[in-house]
Order: sequence, then structure tokens, then C-alpha cells
Amino acid sequence: MPKGTATEGARSARPGTPRINREDLVLVAVAGRIADPVMHSTPYRIGQDGGLRVLPGTGGIVINHRIGDRCIGLAADHLEPGAAVRNDQGGGDRGNAGAGLTALACIGNLAVVLDGPCAGRRGFVTGKHGGIDHVLIDFSTAVLRNLQIGNRVQIYACGQGMRLLEHPEIAIMNCSVRLLRRWGLRSEGHRIVAPVTHLIPAAIMGSGLGRNNSYLGDCDIQLFDPQIVRRFRLDRLRFGDLVAIADADHRFGRSFRTGAMTIGVVIHSDSTVSGHGPGITTLLTGETRHLVPLRDPRANIAEILGIRHLPPARPHTRLPQKDRAWSIGAPARAARTLRVADTAQRIGAQRIGAQRIGAQRQRPARRASVG
Repeated sequence: MPKGTATEGARSARPGTPRINREDLVLVAVAGRIADPVMHSTPYRIGQDGGLRVLPGTGGIVINHRIGDRCIGLAADHLEPGAAVRNDQGGGDRGNAGAGLTALACIGNLAVVLDGPCAGRRGFVTGKHGGIDHVLIDFSTAVLRNLQIGNRVQIYACGQGMRLLEHPEIAIMNCSVRLLRRWGLRSEGHRIVAPVTHLIPAAIMGSGLGRNNSYLGDCDIQLFDPQIVRRFRLDRLRFGDLVAIADADHRFGRSFRTGAMTIGVVIHSDSTVSGHGPGITTLLTGETRHLVPLRDPRANIAEILGIRHLPPARPHTRLPQKDRAWSIGAPARAARTLRVADTAQRIGAQRIGAQRIGAQRQRPARRASVG
């Protein structure tokens, strides 16, 4: 077992961090293999704008987009940063290993590569993607370049069953001890103040609603209303951002409830498909009088877990808007191209004519023949 795993989160907690039932928590190893990228038999995705696109999506090893990077405006759909790990072993009537992997892994848990050229290298769990049943793991770029599809990765899972001892009204799930102690949560009387980058209205939540639990997978943010996107600055979302969802109750599944509050982490990229968008894995849920979000632009697990330097959040145009601007500008670009070609042809003809005139002027006059 890697050094320090048994004492996950042993580093001193930030002042005000709520007390938990740490001595009761269980550390268990779960594992899976790095999954292949997957697509349907037809590669096209039908967008909410009616567009057909073939884009990178779930599975595989994403090398040039990691936790902390933007998740908006990429030429991708449901992109999973880092390495996507899955366990396909069935268990029959006893359940299956895939559910065990995705249910027990928690955000911030340590992951270790077991075989291949990167054996022994470490990373951190950064997300749990529902529907495809992937656990997402961030490694350094150098490791991501050398990982291989099919490599086994073991996760030291610890966090499920955690309780906030002074705040029984707030449910905590999918959260490692390491993340809890470094997040910057503050216990203030009967409430917890949690740093987040964004506040999101529950009305725009989509795919993932209706499940009977929030331990598996995620719930998507729909970004098809430009006014809502501008108002809540959702064009600045990054992988790993900690965000609050107002009027969302995720205690026993994901549902709308006035006065509830849920906080989670952004795990995958935006989508052009109706009902879909950046995915959120749940961490905390309760009522607004007990769970209070506090805006902090650096509330991202890349920074909190010390994974890498956090790039600044900047606004990015979504893919459908980029495609629309490109298609609107196509006739103008074609006209410009034709004008340039016509001008070049005209200039070329003028040059050829000038060259012929010059050649005629330089030609010596014929001498009259002498009979």
C-alpha cells in the first residue's frame, strides 16, 4: 500500500473545518481498467440546434485537457479529462464490480497505476460519470502521455459513510477526507459555509435527474439559454470547479425542492445534445439555512488538492455558437474568395498583355527585301 494512504488527509485541516467520524471510515481498494473511447454505431450526435457533429467524447486518455482547464467551447462532447477507468466484471445476483468501483470511489482519493510503463505512478479521482460508469482520474501530463488503454488502476477508496458530526442536517457523499480537510469549509454555528465558483439554478439541470441515489454518476447543467449563461457566468466553468445548485435536493436522488442547496464538482465537458451539459458529481446537500455557498474563484479541486496550477477562469464561446458564426460567415468568406480569385485572374491577364506589348516593341523591324 502506498505510503500515506492509510492516513489520508493527515495534513492539518484548515481552521473551522467541521468534525467528521473519521475513525469510523473504511479504506478499501477498488480497481478498473482504462477504458477505450466509445461511440454508437453511427458517430453523429444530434445537437439541440439540429446540427450533426462527430466529436471526441467519453472514454480513453485525454492528454491536453486536465482538471482546472476550461470545459466550455471544446470540440468535444461529454469529454472526460485525464484517464477514464471502468470495471466490466459482472457479479451475477451479487451485484457487479462496476457499481462497486463507481459507488465507493470518492473525489480526491489516491489512485495508483498497477501495470504498464507507468506502473507505480499516482493520480487523484476527479469525477464519477453516470450512464457510462466511468471513474475519472487525473495524472500528470507526462504520465498521461505514456499510459495505455487497458492499464489497471487501483483506487484507495475512502469517504462513503462520512458524517458531519455537528451538522447532521447536511448529507455528505463522494467526498474524500483529503478534499474535506483542504476545501476550506467553515463551521459557523448551525451552518457550514462552503467556497464555490458558481451558483446555478436548479431549473437548468438536466440529464441525471430522477435517479434514486446521488452516489453513482452525475447530473448535467444545460447551457442552451444565453441569458442564463451570461447571468450566472457559466461560460467560465472549468473541470474541477466546485459549484452550488440552488433549490436542488440530492439526499435520496436528485430532485427540485425550494430552499434546498447542493454543492458538487464539475467532472466532464459541455454537450450540444438536448438535456446535457457539464456534469456535476454531488458532494454536499442540505437546506440553505444550513449550507451556505461563498463565492471564491479559486474553489477548484486542482488548486485545493494541490494537483496543478489553476488557470484563470475566462469566458468561452460554446461550440454551437462557434458553428453558427462559421456558417453565417461562410457566404461572405466564399464571396471574398471569389473576389480575390477574380482580381488575381484580372491582374494576371493584365500582366500577360503588358508582357506581349513589351515584346512587340522590342522586336526589330523587318528590312525591305532587295530584288
